[in-house]
Amino acid sequence: MQWVDEAIVLGVRRHGEASAILEVMTREHGRHLGLVRGAAGTRLRPVLQPGNRVSVTWRARLDEHLGNYAVEGLDLAAAQFLDASHALYGLAHMAALCRLLPERDPHPQIHATLEGVLDSLLDARLAGASMARFELQLLSELGFGLDLASCAATGATAELVSRAAGEPWRDKLMPLPAFLAEGGPAAPPSAADLADGFEVTGFFLLRHVLEPRGLALPDARTSFVKAVVAAAKGEPATA
Repeated sequence: MQWVDEAIVLGVRRHGEASAILEVMTREHGRHLGLVRGAAGTRLRPVLQPGNRVSVTWRARLDEHLGNYAVEGLDLAAAQFLDASHALYGLAHMAALCRLLPERDPHPQIHATLEGVLDSLLDARLAGASMARFELQLLSELGFGLDLASCAATGATAELVSRAAGEPWRDKLMPLPAFLAEGGPAAPPSAADLADGFEVTGFFLLRHVLEPRGLALPDARTSFVKAVVAAAKGEPATA
């Protein structure tokens, strides 16, 4: 069996003296692992870095086998992220979220959203907004999508929960920043909006996805959120 696909490198771990197990998020074949021979060599080592976009050819005798990858680099952006701590935290967080998806289950929209995150990752404020949207997309792919188009109580579209309908529960409601709403502004969100956005997505990730698996929010997410919020305030994002 054989297929060729575009992919984003999520992680790699050594296997034997010169090989490695490569984990990627492919466009058409989902999160997929395979063996890369010669991974420790000087040609492949810089290619097999998290955040790089690659072309992979997977071969195996049977579909259920681990299989072997032949890998070619398409966009080796990983080196650009090394000097930006928020970007490294973001890459680690993205990989952890993708591992919540079943292996080999196609999620083309997740791949597309990941590409958007990578495109904005060096700009901390843009990266924050992209990551929050990615978390929403992941919730949807896992069956816990949030309807942010209208108020659940009244059907109003100006606010997710209208102020009048939500007044009795005001102290228990989380603010929804405009950048997360459908058709929200394209401008970079403020620090407060980023913090509010991650509070919303973090709540639902914990409640519906992580806690049922006995997991907590990754430390990389906490560090990433602190960094992008600091950048939105004009503070150094790499501090």
